[in-house]
Amino acid sequence: MASNTITLFLAGDVMTGRGVDQILPHPGAAKLREGYIRDAHDYVALAEAANGPIPHPVDPVWPWGDALAIIGEAGPDVRVVNLETSVTGDGTFAPDKGIHYRMHPDNIGCLTVAGLDVCVLANNHVLDFGIAGLTETLVVLHAAGLRTAGAGQHAAQARQPAEVDTGHGRVLVFSAGLASSGISPANAAGPDLPGLAFLPDLSTDTAAQFVGHVQEIKRDRDLTVASLHWGTNWGYEVPRGHVRFARWLVDGGIDVVHGHSSHHPRPLEIYRGRPILYGCGDLINDYEGIGGYQQFRDDLRLLYFATLDARSRELLELRLVPVRARRMRLERATPDDGEWLRRVLSDASAGFGTRISLAGDGSLSVGVP
Repeated sequence: MASNTITLFLAGDVMTGRGVDQILPHPGAAKLREGYIRDAHDYVALAEAANGPIPHPVDPVWPWGDALAIIGEAGPDVRVVNLETSVTGDGTFAPDKGIHYRMHPDNIGCLTVAGLDVCVLANNHVLDFGIAGLTETLVVLHAAGLRTAGAGQHAAQARQPAEVDTGHGRVLVFSAGLASSGISPANAAGPDLPGLAFLPDLSTDTAAQFVGHVQEIKRDRDLTVASLHWGTNWGYEVPRGHVRFARWLVDGGIDVVHGHSSHHPRPLEIYRGRPILYGCGDLINDYEGIGGYQQFRDDLRLLYFATLDARSRELLELRLVPVRARRMRLERATPDDGEWLRRVLSDASAGFGTRISLAGDGSLSVGVP
C-alpha cells in the first residue's frame, strides 16, 4: 500500500460461538438455554439442511472461506471486526438473556488466521457468560496478539482505544455500545467494575464527551475510528438520532464511523469526506437455515475496504466486496447477488446522496465526492 494512504478492512458481527464453535476443532459445551433450541448442534443441522453437509471438525480457516483471499489481495493496513461472542470455557450463563454465544479458547485460531488487528467488544454478547467469561475473553485475545477496544476490567480500560501503528500514522479504534442494540446498562463498566464502554444516549453532551476523550488521546496524523454497536437487527431505515450523532462525531474529528448490530448491511454516507457505515451487517455466524427474514438476504455479507489519505484523513476510496454464507463458510457472491446488493443499498442510501456502482470484478464502489 502506498505510504501516503491507509486502508482499513472493516466488517460487522463475527459470531464464532454456538454452531460455528461446534464445527471447529475444539468445540465447547453445546448446551444452550434458548426457547426452542437447547443444543448448538441443531444450528449446524439447520445449515446442512439448507445448503448441504458440513465436514467437521473443520480447519480454522473454514468459516472465512474465500474472504481470506479477498482480504489478502486488498492488503489492508488494519483489520477491524466486531467480535460478538465471548471466548471462554468458564463463566455461567448470564441470566435474563435468551441467547448466549461462547467460543472455546482453543478455537482462537479461527480469529488469528484472518490476521485481525482489532476486535471491538462493546456489544450485547461479549458478557453472555458474565464477568468471568469477559475476563477470560480479554486474556485469550491479548495472548493471541489481538488488540481489543470497548471492554475492560474497569471503565478507563474499556474506553481506551486499540492502537495500531501502520508505519505512516497510528490508527486508533474506539468502541462503544448503546441500549438500542440490546446491551443492558447494567453491563457498563464502572470505576472498579468490569464491563463495556456504554453510551447512555445520543445527545450532544454524550457526543461531546466521546469526542473530548478522543481528542485527549489523539495526536497529529492519527486516524480515528468510532466503532458503535447500535440499532435494531432488521430494516434499512436509519434513525435520525444515529445520523445526527455520527455527523457530530465527524464534526469533532472522527475519521470513520463503523456501525454494526444489524443482521444485514444498512445505508452508507460520505459526510465531509469521511465514511459513515450505519450498519455493516453480519459477517460470520450460524444463522443459515433460520427463516423469517428472507427479504433482507442475510446470507449476503460485505467486506468493507476504506482507503484514506494518511495526512488529510479524507476518504479516497470505499470498496465493498460481496460474499455469501453457505455451509457456515464465506464464498464469493455471484454477479446477480452483487447487483441485488448494489440496488438495495443504493435505494436505501439515496437520501444521503450516496452513489454505488457494480465494478467489473463484482465489488461495489461507493462514489467519493
